[in-house]
Amino acid sequence: MNLWFGAIPIFLIAATGAILLVRRWRKSAFKILAALNIAVMGGALAVLAGALNAAPAAASGVAPALAAAAADTPAGAGGSALIAAAIAVAGSSIGAAFAVAYTGSAALAAMSERPEIFGRAMVVVGLAEGIAIYGLIIAIILIGKA
Repeated sequence: MNLWFGAIPIFLIAATGAILLVRRWRKSAFKILAALNIAVMGGALAVLAGALNAAPAAASGVAPALAAAAADTPAGAGGSALIAAAIAVAGSSIGAAFAVAYTGSAALAAMSERPEIFGRAMVVVGLAEGIAIYGLIIAIILIGKA
């Protein structure tokens, strides 16, 4: 069984506990949940720091050419490219969401007054969706370099 499937009941219990906590003690519940959130974030940062400072696994049985190529590359170059790709996709998706929200509502308002401008309105909304596609292209380029 996958580790994440085992974690689903824990998340459900935590969510149920949070809902009951907010219903019972409304004012102090947010302080308790914020402190718990900070504690979990601190634990995650500690695990991340431990993972980043851990020694790499032994490369026994690897061809000498691959071992030499791995020694020539910087330690965090591939991981940095993947993080940059994730940031590119996330940023462009958020930007596209805002753009589509504003242009879509403006297009609906304009089409309610003049239905014949449907084509022009959809072009503007499509251009706003293009922002996410540009971020995806940048992410593919960065993953190719990883």
